[in-house]
Amino acid sequence: MMSRHIGLIALLAALLQIVPSPPSHAADNETEARQEMVDLLEREVAAFAGETGIATIDPRVLEAMREVPRHAFVAEVLRPYAYRLQPLPITPEQNLAAPLLIALMTHLAAVQPDDVVFETGTDSGYQAAVLSKLAAHVYSVEVIEPLADYAAHLLKELGYSNVDVLAADGYYGWSDHAPYDAIVIKEAIDHVPQPLLNQLKRGGRLVIPLGPADGPQYLTLVRKDQAGKLFEERIMPVRFSPLQGGERL
Repeated sequence: MMSRHIGLIALLAALLQIVPSPPSHAADNETEARQEMVDLLEREVAAFAGETGIATIDPRVLEAMREVPRHAFVAEVLRPYAYRLQPLPITPEQNLAAPLLIALMTHLAAVQPDDVVFETGTDSGYQAAVLSKLAAHVYSVEVIEPLADYAAHLLKELGYSNVDVLAADGYYGWSDHAPYDAIVIKEAIDHVPQPLLNQLKRGGRLVIPLGPADGPQYLTLVRKDQAGKLFEERIMPVRFSPLQGGERL
């Protein structure tokens, strides 16, 4: 695995030297840009409502996206584009998802203030920060160790104290803190990993891009009822990078 990721080590080591300070509350242009992003996002959600069945996003999710400084989670050269409705590169292999997908996945997770949430694919930590505004605690796993270290450092610097990041294979979850009220998987896989289903609380929600790396994928909501029975609901076609990890039985 290290050989696959060795090209990222120098990049992420450099990024760790330029973690930004928490944004000033006086940064009116950034606040206005986030508001404009959310306004555009609401229109985009409404436009896709016929496909997703979701006409509006939970106001708490929108408020979190108004507050979290998306520009702080991308390289400085990309910050002028941070509040556009588009994905942005984090590394040569990974992107920060478009705001529409961030909003839909967070909305579907239906996170409540007392919830404990697990996510895979921390990348630079943006969605973990959004989730942290909604949940009691967020546990996030990133398979690329330098990126996990970077995200953990950045989230701490920005004041997101209720997020913990682990460098590990997200396929297996983080059993030490299970069960989880909600699980958000940010990479595609052709099945729902059994370890994650085992760590999902009864009554919990799991959001996942379900499908093969080279075939059709669907953003999917998996619910576990109080009896432990699972229900799947397809939301919309998507295209995500595959869930990375080691040998799996």
